[in-house]
Amino acid sequence: MNRTDVPSGARPPLRELASRHALLPLRLFLGVTFVYAGLDKLTTSGFLSADGTGSIGEQMRGVRDTAALPALVDLALKAPAGFGLAIALGELLVGLGVLAGLLTRVAAAGGALISLSLWLTVSWAVTPYYYGNDLVYLMAWIPLVLAGAPYWSLDSVIRSRRSRRTA
Repeated sequence: MNRTDVPSGARPPLRELASRHALLPLRLFLGVTFVYAGLDKLTTSGFLSADGTGSIGEQMRGVRDTAALPALVDLALKAPAGFGLAIALGELLVGLGVLAGLLTRVAAAGGALISLSLWLTVSWAVTPYYYGNDLVYLMAWIPLVLAGAPYWSLDSVIRSRRSRRTA
């Protein structure tokens, strides 16, 4: 018997439990953060406007000339309120999906895409680069895209029920 073999009915060693659940804190942090960010955008007065202090339109015009992809900002500026609503709802859905562990890889890919688009537009000009948080969020999503949520998730419940049906 090696270190990872556990007799039937026995608890796995603490190191194995820690390894198995290593992505859970990241999943919780990203999920809560994206739910909060989405709700904050939806409830902040004036955010979903084309003009005005704190509006998505004002923010996008402010970063347009320093963005890595100004064409992406120009596209968003064609309908700033719609773009702001799409980002807010996307953040909310990504956060809820990751927290529940439902379609976790898909939700994490959505979070990575949102973070990538924000990095290439909003925080591209931040210097030094490690002061900008969007790149860090992008990198934080990658382990969840690769591994999903194998434990404490609706994905694992669904997987378990499928395997019992086929057995």
